Amino acid sequence: MKHMVAEWERQKLVLLSFPHKGTDWYDPENEKSLNEALSPFIRIAQAIAYAQPVYIICQDKQEISDMFCSTRNMTFIEIPTNDTWIRDYGYLSIREEDELKLLDFTFDGWGGKFEASLDNSVNKVLHKMGYMGTTPLETIAFVLEGGSLESDGEGTILTTSECLCNPNRNGGLSKEEVEAKLQETLGASRVLWLDHGYLSGDDTDSHIDTLARFVKRDTIMYVKCEDQSDEHYDALKKMEEQLQRFTMVDGKPYNLVALPMSDAIYDEEGRRLPATYANFLITNEALIYPTYGTPQDKIAHEVFAAEFPDKEIIPINCLKLIEQGGSLHCSTMQVAY
Repeated sequence: MKHMVAEWERQKLVLLSFPHKGTDWYDPENEKSLNEALSPFIRIAQAIAYAQPVYIICQDKQEISDMFCSTRNMTFIEIPTNDTWIRDYGYLSIREEDELKLLDFTFDGWGGKFEASLDNSVNKVLHKMGYMGTTPLETIAFVLEGGSLESDGEGTILTTSECLCNPNRNGGLSKEEVEAKLQETLGASRVLWLDHGYLSGDDTDSHIDTLARFVKRDTIMYVKCEDQSDEHYDALKKMEEQLQRFTMVDGKPYNLVALPMSDAIYDEEGRRLPATYANFLITNEALIYPTYGTPQDKIAHEVFAAEFPDKEIIPINCLKLIEQGGSLHCSTMQVAY
């Protein structure tokens, strides 16, 4: 039986792709811009590397490695990239029987919004360089981003119709056509479609990892908005109601765990930024989550601590990340054992 590996299954390593002068993170009029952008990436890498390997894709491995006090469990790899959101162009891990396989889907910059040809080649280059050992790689001519999928590790995929059925992805397929492709490539036995929910300032067309996440086979964490004056209230309420109607294979409802909606955060031009606590990362030993300097940071910490009593709960300030439209989970991609 083939299935997409769940994030909480044992991980071999986590991939990160660091900002450089060729990315939008760099402002030539601000000498400090790149170092400011690198700061959260360094913290994320350190938080993961205390317990498991981290592979850091960068442009100058000597320059980047010198920024760390300790490089234990870190491997620096020079590969050209357009941007840093490796969640969406990194490998997807699937397991068929007892064999692990890595899948390389097409990444086109979220429906052609941004140049992505270098990012789309990273998986093939990294595999050819030997960093994935003997694990086989399959390249698939189908546009699909890692942040658009959540797996329960048993064949169920949670996703959004806004993203996977969008006309800017694969020409706008029906749910049935997408399900057939997910069954073929990921072994998906069923797909749970969310038709509501979004984040203002998000470029991904409502990636699931900004809204709702599997944390166990029977448990989904999701963003809950309780402020009726917030622009997201109606859409997230409808999303919650849809989640409440979802059932597991045995017909039982899912255990739903609400995460708070962050207070609104705006950039210098007054545009709302996509701050979400759903963009956390589960690693072998820790739960690493984004913070935004709002009162909800503490509430989110308490929710995570209650749900993951056996893991270290590590907060990372991700205000800089949301300025570019992503957050912590978007910056990482785990590779399974």
